[in-house]
Amino acid sequence: MTLIKYSRPGRNVAGKHFSDIMDEFFNEAVADRTSTFSPSINISETENNFNIEVEVPGMKKDDINVDIENNVLTVSGERKHETEEKERRFHRVETRYGSFSRTFQLPDHVDSENIEATYADGVLNIQLGKREEKLKKQIAIQ
Repeated sequence: MTLIKYSRPGRNVAGKHFSDIMDEFFNEAVADRTSTFSPSINISETENNFNIEVEVPGMKKDDINVDIENNVLTVSGERKHETEEKERRFHRVETRYGSFSRTFQLPDHVDSENIEATYADGVLNIQLGKREEKLKKQIAIQ
């Protein structure tokens, strides 16, 4: 296996000072993190429910929307970066900020009248009840 040095197209680092290169690197990293945010999702199923856990730490429940329309569940919101502190300079920001929207096509046997959402400790938990007629039934063999 041969290693080939990768260089980004349009990057001329020979004429730049090290501090300029570092500033450019960190500014790009911060810009990328503030413009995109997609929370982590865990989906599980029990006999009677589907459960969706959405990790949105640092957000208030009023900043999160949960909608259902035409059997599509949408979780959306916005995590804002607080920039009010004038005396503090950030050297590294790893937290992602910005608007997000996640959509899920629901199975036909979800009871859209039996959906509950709770928010605690930075995790939005959505429970989607299943309709009884679509629940798995054991058939006795005779």
